[in-house]
Amino acid sequence: MDFNNSMKQAVEEVDESPAKPAAQASAESQVQHRPPKRIVWALIAVALFLAVAVFLGIRSRVEAESRLKSATNQAATPVVQVIHPEPGAPTEEIVLPGSTQAFTDTPIYARTNGYLKRWYFDIGARVKKGQLLAEIETPEVDRQLEQARADLETAESNSQLAKTTADRWQFLVKSGSVSKQETDQAVSNLAGMKAAADASAANVRRLEQLQSFERIYAPFDGVITQRNTDVGDLIDAGASAQPQQLFHMAAINDLRVYVPVPEVYAPAARVGASTDLTLDEYPGETFRGTLVRTSNSIDASSRTLLVEVDVENPANKLLPGAYVFVHLKMPLEARSVTIPSSALLFRREGLRAGVVRMGHAELVPVKIGRDYGSTVEIVSGLEASDAVILDPADSLVSGTPVEVSQQSAPGARPGVVQ
Repeated sequence: MDFNNSMKQAVEEVDESPAKPAAQASAESQVQHRPPKRIVWALIAVALFLAVAVFLGIRSRVEAESRLKSATNQAATPVVQVIHPEPGAPTEEIVLPGSTQAFTDTPIYARTNGYLKRWYFDIGARVKKGQLLAEIETPEVDRQLEQARADLETAESNSQLAKTTADRWQFLVKSGSVSKQETDQAVSNLAGMKAAADASAANVRRLEQLQSFERIYAPFDGVITQRNTDVGDLIDAGASAQPQQLFHMAAINDLRVYVPVPEVYAPAARVGASTDLTLDEYPGETFRGTLVRTSNSIDASSRTLLVEVDVENPANKLLPGAYVFVHLKMPLEARSVTIPSSALLFRREGLRAGVVRMGHAELVPVKIGRDYGSTVEIVSGLEASDAVILDPADSLVSGTPVEVSQQSAPGARPGVVQ
């Protein structure tokens, strides 16, 4: 039974298979010719790879061009090193050289002719005003004075006689005993005799004055710095164009110091200001002085202001002609900065310094104070916050784009560029 049923079913299937529709047959044919899915995905992957490769190639080329452009710009932009000026507290003082001078320094000459009889003080001696320094023998003046005194006595006698005669004539003329003419002549004779007596008296005083010059006295308190005569020397006062100098005296209890102050520091020269003096021979010791006067004008040749500083010298430790250092106090408003000398540019229009501002170089005029050699003091034109170009090129002009080097120059503060 089962066998028969199976055969029957197989026959039925065979009979039904040719009778399938044409559409179903076509669909089955297409299914048999469709490519596998893995091939499709492979093709999609290849397409994506090619797209990515093209994109990466274009991007790398764009980036290369950008890098080339940036490198070109960097090569065209000069790289500079900057340094910031060293700020400091207001300059407290300036030190200037000077030379001490005696407060009073004078030669002593003779006023009368003769021979040196005696001298009493030699060089280095300290004398007081009015002390006798030397004596001169003046025999000619002495004889002239004796003659002048005798002439004075004669003139006084004649004047007295003329006065007596004139008085008598004036009494007699009232009674008519003598004429008016004789009386007038007697009065005139009295006037002449009186004038002659006055002249003789003046001559006596002149010779007495010359005789007083036989003694040489100290004109002030001081020290004898020179003695240019000796006993027996012929003293010829005023007979030659350059009379002989007997002594030279200097008052050293107070000294003067004349200091040429540079024009830029002229405001520091204030009359009445206290100053200090130092000397190499007295290390660690300071002498107090006072600025007493200035010339009130700038010397056109040296561009300096001449000032006078007076210093007391009670112990006489300071000597005239000594080389000293004068310390002048600076005003508080006078401020300065210091930069290397290599940062300066010497241009036709004046001294300049290169400063980096907003990525560009700018040449600013500067004014130098003191020159320390490798560094200079700038008193105007720069601030401590400025980025000063170190070793600027001679061709540098204002407005040139610059790049700040990342290497730290001595004294520079990298990354702090205004």
